[in-house]
Amino acid sequence: MPQETYHGGPRSKIPWGPTINYENCTSCGKCADYCTLGVYETEEKDGKKRSLVKKPDNCVVFCRGCEEQCSAGAITFPSKKETRELIRKLQKTL
Repeated sequence: MPQETYHGGPRSKIPWGPTINYENCTSCGKCADYCTLGVYETEEKDGKKRSLVKKPDNCVVFCRGCEEQCSAGAITFPSKKETRELIRKLQKTL
């Protein structure tokens, strides 16, 4: 189940989720297999399966587990430092 808030702020305003570099991606599907929160969906195209980031807001803020599963280094996340700064700003507006 996706988070609705993170440290009191709306999760939907925190841009934390994976990005896939398809030039590096080997279409192994480990990222989709690893994530149990529905961030990824798999599509098949030309006989190859490929993971797509369909629900980035389902990603737990600061989780990078799928990135660690990717031996091709095709998955990246936003800057932790910038994300923390944004969260602090959101908290001040509450």
